Amino acid sequence: MYESFYGFQRPPFLAVPDPDMLFMTPQHQRALALLEYAFMARAGFCVVTGEVGAGKTTLVRRLLQKVGSNVEVGLVSNTTCETFEEFIQWILLAFDLDYRGKTKVELYDAFVRYLVEQFRKGRPVTLIIDEAQHLGPKYLEQLRMLSNVNTEKGMVLQTILVGQPELWDVLRRPELKQFAQRISYDYFLGPLETPDLTGQYVRHRLAAAGGSPEVFEEDVYLRIWDASGGVPRLINLICDTALVYGYAEELKRIPLRIVNQVIKDKELSFAPLGTSVRTRDDPADTNNADTKATAAGQRMKRSTIERAVLSINKGTE
Repeated sequence: MYESFYGFQRPPFLAVPDPDMLFMTPQHQRALALLEYAFMARAGFCVVTGEVGAGKTTLVRRLLQKVGSNVEVGLVSNTTCETFEEFIQWILLAFDLDYRGKTKVELYDAFVRYLVEQFRKGRPVTLIIDEAQHLGPKYLEQLRMLSNVNTEKGMVLQTILVGQPELWDVLRRPELKQFAQRISYDYFLGPLETPDLTGQYVRHRLAAAGGSPEVFEEDVYLRIWDASGGVPRLINLICDTALVYGYAEELKRIPLRIVNQVIKDKELSFAPLGTSVRTRDDPADTNNADTKATAAGQRMKRSTIERAVLSINKGTE
């Protein structure tokens, strides 16, 4: 609706994973480098976690763009399965394998045969499971058992788990000790850490969409960062709505009052996330130094807690 008014070739803040719009923060650069190295080293299990909307799926799709054609990659996003048979059917589907009318044993056998065949052809196989926090201990243990083919035939299967921080709550369970010991690399992808990074992120997406990177006035970024907690998905929501409001008023640049109005209108949506959502009319001014320090401290505390994962050995059971 507002694209032509602001000169965009495409909407800059769509809430869909788009690797071409990915803003490479230092965190994203480290995570991508780790995943690329894991691919090269054929690490058995890798884990990438992050808050909702932190850009995990987009990062994975960027990784898939960079993977060489000699690697077979399957991406599974549906992890809310009622049975393991259903889950392994999704795995087979991810690799374009026939999954219909087979028993659990036949499904397992079909996938193992595929792995061995690709290994013999010199085409390593990587399975990426998104939203992996929905997998319970039973399914994760089945994945570990599936990976046992590696000990017999070489590194036949690599698995990358991508999910929200609670994935580690499952992986820390005593019954998954053997699984945890097979995790070679893990990374936590946190929110944008500063208003400056938030401004860089917004300007990057504006420019990537073909428009001017200066559509938003400079003083809006502290407000956007404070209200969103630095979560890219919420930043997108604020900015997209602000552009709609600005278009309605025929404003070529988005001022702070528009951003404040968006946040005020959507504060019920943000409140459950625990972010600081206030307007300039509120007694607590977001420019107050103590308020900003408290908000930043809360974010840092959350990130620190989520990064405090188990120290995992790189050996196998």
